[in-house]
Amino acid sequence: MDLTFTSEEQAFRERIRGWVAQHLPADISHKVHNALHLTRDDMQRWARILGKEGWHGYGWPKAFGGPGWTAIERHLFEEECALAGAPRIVPFGPVMVAPVIMAFGTPEQQQRHLPGIMSGDVWWSQGYSEPGSGSDLASLKCKAERRGDYYIVNGQKTWTTLGQYGEWIFCLVRTNSEGRQQAGISFLLIDMKTPGVSVRPIVLLDGSVEVNEVWFDNVEVPADNLVGEENKGWTYAKYLLAHERAGIGEVNRAKRELERLKRIAQLEGLYEDGRFRDQIALLEVDIVALEMLILRVVSASRSTGKESGKQTLDVAGLLKIRGSEIQQRYTELMMLAGGPFSVPFVAEAMEGGWQGDVVGAAHFAPLTGSYFNYRKTTIYGGSNEVQRNIVAQTVLGS
Repeated sequence: MDLTFTSEEQAFRERIRGWVAQHLPADISHKVHNALHLTRDDMQRWARILGKEGWHGYGWPKAFGGPGWTAIERHLFEEECALAGAPRIVPFGPVMVAPVIMAFGTPEQQQRHLPGIMSGDVWWSQGYSEPGSGSDLASLKCKAERRGDYYIVNGQKTWTTLGQYGEWIFCLVRTNSEGRQQAGISFLLIDMKTPGVSVRPIVLLDGSVEVNEVWFDNVEVPADNLVGEENKGWTYAKYLLAHERAGIGEVNRAKRELERLKRIAQLEGLYEDGRFRDQIALLEVDIVALEMLILRVVSASRSTGKESGKQTLDVAGLLKIRGSEIQQRYTELMMLAGGPFSVPFVAEAMEGGWQGDVVGAAHFAPLTGSYFNYRKTTIYGGSNEVQRNIVAQTVLGS
């Protein structure tokens, strides 16, 4: 196994680094480096910049309009974007539903939806979790009844991230209540402008509206929006979740945030505290270990010529476990570095750009919000407790 990059891969990295430096808006980069609030316009502006280059779907094959990059090239692209301060690509369209549409959708569905996802013009949301059906997703109750050329959808989804911006939503719905729960689930694409769809915000501890409830009240969905076969949606859901869990690892963002943690510790005089510096060192070792695991996966794809398969999908749960725990640790260490000054949180002041004048240095402003927000990482995408069971069964064979 060779974890070093070839000269061609290094040249690719330099090309991406130069392109990002030229095209990433400075105001967006400033917000990302300082963990300030990104608006919908910020996120979609960057998506459209990538879309013009054909890189919003940077993981797509050429057959569907993507760049056709190798796993290593995709990793290098993600790293250079993260270190430059680019926003994380909102994954629901290009990273999650697009691969499902490519693998299981009809040619008509591919032609209708993939261009809008690649361009960054169409915002997608995810309709999976329900009240009482989170980690036990197969118990979902949102029902779709076939009536002629339509499905009539009734029920609720919750924790829908950025659902207030959604134009389309991909949903798991129950189309059969008999037999095994997994055998009665279907995968529907739903236009969120359809009558009967309503979105209700859930205000989080940090005052933000990042997640939502989505309600369906006799929503008519054309049967042509069914992906794949009826009652086979669980298969497509697992395929999608593997992509989501691998993405949650986000080692490149962790590397960027590690540098931010070091800056805060230095500004607060804690970098000379041996015990605190030990905690930073332990975190850095774990980030390097996570990166080595990712590089092992992409190196295997280089040597075998295979971009997917059992090994990659099985390891996604492991990446999710370690990556999510690392995210929680660096936000906690930032809070510890800030001490009492990291506690005040005034959302209106942050939006106005002057909270630093109220509570002290500007780097204190987002610490509380980030700490609260990242408590979710070990839960969403499949809780870490469940993921450990999956890893034990599929990777360790126990």
